[in-house]
Amino acid sequence: MLPAELAPTRSPARFVALAGAVAVLLTVALVGGMDVYQLGESTRHLRRTISEYALGPQRWVFDTAVLLLVSGSVAVLAVLVRHGVAKWNSVGSVAFAAWSVGLTLVVIFPKNNWAIGPSMSGSIHRFGSLLAFVALPVAAVLLARPWRRDPVWGAHARWTFRFGVLSALAFTPILYAIGVNAVVGTSWWRVIPLGYVERLLVLTEVVAVLVAAVWAVAVAHRPATPDPPAAPDPLVTPDPPATPDRPGGAQEYRPSSTSL
Repeated sequence: MLPAELAPTRSPARFVALAGAVAVLLTVALVGGMDVYQLGESTRHLRRTISEYALGPQRWVFDTAVLLLVSGSVAVLAVLVRHGVAKWNSVGSVAFAAWSVGLTLVVIFPKNNWAIGPSMSGSIHRFGSLLAFVALPVAAVLLARPWRRDPVWGAHARWTFRFGVLSALAFTPILYAIGVNAVVGTSWWRVIPLGYVERLLVLTEVVAVLVAAVWAVAVAHRPATPDPPAAPDPLVTPDPPATPDRPGGAQEYRPSSTSL
């Protein structure tokens, strides 16, 4: 049987955490690659949302990238919960799961093709996007907050917390645009350069997931800490050292002065 301290290096959690981190990195590479490829022709596409790719020949790349992000996020959450960093029924874990659900809806239901008109698919897509964008900052902040002063996981928690806050700040321009729409009536997506704002928001949120993934990798690699020795029972008097008249230190029972 393997020693207890060697078990974590063979734990499946180690590979799950690493796979989650790699999946998130592949998402960045795929989406970034599409943008760089389009930059060779024009910067106009940057004014459009990222999900615009799902309406063209690059849909399979977009769908693959988002599904990789979903799978990576699920893997990260599973490792953090498995090792006690979070609980399944905590608000942070539920928000992290909601982020994954929102991204899945984005893939299943493409955005509106305005050359045709609004659709039910586009409405669900918008709801999924909003759910994901709101849930991730909440998840990062709430998962990290209890651990920010922890001597072991404090650094990981603080970085996760910071990117959660940055993600929330990156979402504020969209809230401002929605407010302008409510007061003035201008279409909210015309108030701001939506494509640029969305890319900044997505970048900060994906980096937040990646930071959490690094935390999960660290958690999965940490050796198990042996249980501390049990504290002596104050109601039991320890045996005295062995003497010639009492081999092995055995003696008859004598109630201690603290016995009840």
